[in-house]
Amino acid sequence: MRPAQRAAAAGRCRATFCPARASKQTVTRLVEITVPEAVLARARAGDGQAQGAIYAAVAPATLTLIRRMVGQRAMSEDLFQDTMMTFYERLPQFRGEAPLGAWLRQIAISRCLMYLRSPWRRLCLSLDPADFRVGAAAAALVTQDYRGESIDLERALATLAPTARAVVWMYEVEGYSHQEIACAFGRSVSFSKSQLARAHLRLRAWLEPQGNRPSCTLI
Repeated sequence: MRPAQRAAAAGRCRATFCPARASKQTVTRLVEITVPEAVLARARAGDGQAQGAIYAAVAPATLTLIRRMVGQRAMSEDLFQDTMMTFYERLPQFRGEAPLGAWLRQIAISRCLMYLRSPWRRLCLSLDPADFRVGAAAAALVTQDYRGESIDLERALATLAPTARAVVWMYEVEGYSHQEIACAFGRSVSFSKSQLARAHLRLRAWLEPQGNRPSCTLI
C-alpha cells in the first residue's frame, strides 16, 4: 500500500471514532516514527545509549498497537517484551529496506497474530472469556466532546472479539489493505471485509445508545 493510501486509512479511523464536534488525542503510528541514521548505525553496532534512544521513541506506539490488538493487559505486556527482544536481536541485520517503524510494526503484529491463533489462547478463552474482553484502562484513548463528556475508545474496542479488534486496528489505524490483512491471518479477503463490517456494526451499537453518535458513517 502506498504511503498516501495508508494516511487515508488512518484518516478513516479518526472519522470513524470521533463524535461530532470532538477533539481527540492523536495516535502515533509506528510507521510514522523516524530515527536518525547516525543513531540507527550506533544502535546496530551495539551502542546502549543509541538503543535506549530508539526504545524511548518506539516503545509507546508499539505497546499501544499490541494492547489494541490483543486487549488483555498482562498478555499485551508479555508480547511487548517479546517484540522488543526480537527487535534488538534482529537490529544488526536491519538494512533499511523499509522504514524502521514499519519493520518493528511487522514484528509486533506477527507476535499478536501468533498469540491470537494459538491453541493456548483458545483454551484460556474457553475457560474464562471475560478475561480476554477487558481493555487496558491505563492505556485508554479518550475523546472529549464539546460538552466535556468523554468516550473511552478502549472500552469500545473491548466490546469486540479479539480477532475483530485486530482487524479493525490493522485496517483503520495501521492502514493495512484487506488483502494484506487476509495474508496476515492466512484467510480470504472476504474474511477481512466481513470482520470489519461486523465490528463497525457492533461499535455503532455501543456508541449510539450512549449519545456518542459518530460524526460519519462507520464504513
